[in-house]
Amino acid sequence: MGLAGAEVLMRNSGALLDVAQQALIVADLHFEKGSAYGARGQFLPPYDTRDTLDRLEAEVAALSPRLLIFLGDSFHDRRAEDRLDGQDAARLAALAQGRTLVWLVGNHDADGPQRLPGEVADTLDLGPLILRHEPEPGLQLGELSGHLHPCARVTSGRGTVRRRCFATDGSRMILPAFGAYAGGLNLRDQAFAGLFARTPLAGALGRDKVHAVGWRSLTPD
Repeated sequence: MGLAGAEVLMRNSGALLDVAQQALIVADLHFEKGSAYGARGQFLPPYDTRDTLDRLEAEVAALSPRLLIFLGDSFHDRRAEDRLDGQDAARLAALAQGRTLVWLVGNHDADGPQRLPGEVADTLDLGPLILRHEPEPGLQLGELSGHLHPCARVTSGRGTVRRRCFATDGSRMILPAFGAYAGGLNLRDQAFAGLFARTPLAGALGRDKVHAVGWRSLTPD
């Protein structure tokens, strides 16, 4: 699809490919969220980082991007990199072989990674697009962001389905969270109000493809 003059491809994994720039873009991986909860006594299966890495490696293998760009909140907190299993850290470092990694910082990981390869930045210009973690208020032509973890909820006579989704009006786009434990916010939530020039379209993540869902088909939680 076209986005502010750039050709982008929404992947059913939740990743976005900028075709001309050969850039694979992911948002809100929240590595080591499980271990953060475990440290506070709320035990979750500690496999979220590994699951997220499995899906990320599959996208890199399928698309062979020139750039791999993280849109912030790649780590759940500032100590998450220290909690990474050595094997997982090595897998992350290996993603830099044959490509450039760019880590945009978010509210959870404001310092960026300290020991992993790649460049750390607040924002990144990519052709006609500007990439950042948190969407700026008002209308922002060409903005790619994350942070809000958009989800689409659709109710029909057969029941209700809730899926992570891309949210776009053709001028800007908010990516779904890529992390296994990242959760999501309903696209009809007030947090999205005023961000789009036109009624946004949801690109809901399906098993085999991304499904376009119009605003009238979306229901609040």
